[in-house]
Amino acid sequence: MIMLGIFYLRKLIYMKQMKLLREEIIPLSSKQSLLLFIIIACIFQFVLFFTPTLANQAVAQSNDLSANNTIIDNSLISNELLIKSETMDESIERNFLPTHAEKEIKVISTSFHTMTAYNSDPRQTDSTPCITANGFNVCEHEIEDTIAANFLRFGTKVRIPELFGDRVFIVRDRMNQRYSDRVDIWMKDYQAAKKFGVKIAKIEVIE
Repeated sequence: MIMLGIFYLRKLIYMKQMKLLREEIIPLSSKQSLLLFIIIACIFQFVLFFTPTLANQAVAQSNDLSANNTIIDNSLISNELLIKSETMDESIERNFLPTHAEKEIKVISTSFHTMTAYNSDPRQTDSTPCITANGFNVCEHEIEDTIAANFLRFGTKVRIPELFGDRVFIVRDRMNQRYSDRVDIWMKDYQAAKKFGVKIAKIEVIE
């Protein structure tokens, strides 16, 4: 609005000056006056009228450039944060690969064994009932995923699908030497272990 007002003010000033020039300095005929008026009007129309428009276009282009720079800056910042936080392979794995629970578990071998259960009780273990044969503290861990087995190495992972579905157990303890082919499952509750009793089931050794 300000630019438009300035434009019309300039137009009035030029018209007044040209009128004084025509009347006092250069007397012209009616046709010549009309021709001069048309020339002046064209000058205002095609030169001065486009000045605000050009200014607005320049401002718009400046805003577009600023917005593009902001987008580029944000993209660079995001890429820098991605590089700092994780590698590209880790990013692909996190976004596109299945989680650990969804990954296929490979079964190495299967076999049938007698199953029993035990607790962290000195009557069933030794003077350090919470500590397994490999030094693991089942009482602090408090998750029933520890088994004792003499025929499997420490750290071996197994499943017992018939009794516990997809739950994964880890060999962390040993039994009395006479039980060479038995699996003993650690449980927190004494009554639960007693109720479990003795069973025969298939175990799956997995990776």
